[in-house]
Amino acid sequence: MTEFGAPLVVRELPDPEVRDGEVVVEVVAACVLPYAAEVVSGARNYPLVPPVVPGTGGVGRIVHVGPDATRLSVGDLVWCDPTVRSRDDALTPDIALQGWSSRGDGGARLARHLHHGSFAERMRVPTENVFPLPEPAGDDPARWASLGVYAIPYGGLLAGGLEAGETLLVSGATGNLGSSAVAVALAMGAGRVIAPGRNRAALGLLAERFGPRVRPVELTGPEDADRAAMTAAADGPIDMVLDLLPPSAPGTAVRTAAMSVREYGRVVLMGGVGMLGGADLALPYPWLMRNSVTVRGQWCIPRTANVGIVRLLVGGTLDLAGEQVRSFPLDAVNDAIAHAAAHAGPFDRTVLTPAVRSDGRPLARS
Repeated sequence: MTEFGAPLVVRELPDPEVRDGEVVVEVVAACVLPYAAEVVSGARNYPLVPPVVPGTGGVGRIVHVGPDATRLSVGDLVWCDPTVRSRDDALTPDIALQGWSSRGDGGARLARHLHHGSFAERMRVPTENVFPLPEPAGDDPARWASLGVYAIPYGGLLAGGLEAGETLLVSGATGNLGSSAVAVALAMGAGRVIAPGRNRAALGLLAERFGPRVRPVELTGPEDADRAAMTAAADGPIDMVLDLLPPSAPGTAVRTAAMSVREYGRVVLMGGVGMLGGADLALPYPWLMRNSVTVRGQWCIPRTANVGIVRLLVGGTLDLAGEQVRSFPLDAVNDAIAHAAAHAGPFDRTVLTPAVRSDGRPLARS
């Protein structure tokens, strides 16, 4: 990305060099998020500093290993988590999403050090951000690249302490991340998942795919009416609410869902509401206090979430077979970004495969 608002340019850069505490990975497949177009256009105001290679993690094979790695080897198939943390503060580490975003001055320093993301043939990654994948994942790495889409809501569900048998409400359930949250929650043993939304087709897809444990709710607009519909669909107390709504959604939509939670319930906020302006969430103080409701924000995921999501996939409780995957070669990256924006619905994935060109030939390497 040479500048915000310009098409991405495919050009040769020097190969990244391995350093202590890092590995270099040959990228095999990298998921293109549906809002990637908003990032590269500058509409989301992410603190990327051009020129930069964007991209949020991916599947690859290790080509260089630093001297402090004791279990990773050259040739290993791995998942690369883009969530980079500073190593000098265990309590409140600075965070950057490699090749994507950052938080505060410390996060900006991390982003300058690990500047480039996964839309490339090779990527330098912190050793602790690399997680081994089962070798069969190498048969269909483009499908496994969607692991990162599932890991995000999984991190939110871990933060909220979702337990087997509980009832979860996913605010934003018809979107790319929200629908993934529904799948992960069921894989974790949720008794039922309330899925509110306005997209009838997407609600129908969720109900058809997951059966009676998913309770779709078509939203109509008024807060009281929508909250009553969510509560009725739950047929009992709602233990936890996970919000994954995008920046375009109003704060009232988050509040409507959040205030459906039971006494002593939990609300986890992982979406983008308010990032581009708009009214505050405005949860009532008396309601929060008298109902002993816990509200928690969660940006990015803990390292353990990567291990856990791989376990769910390997164990078969989370299934990638129903994914609609469209792969693009690296030199068609702008087509991939446009495709991702146009296919932002449930279980619809767009993936870059850097090993080939649009004519089917391997990319030349320097």
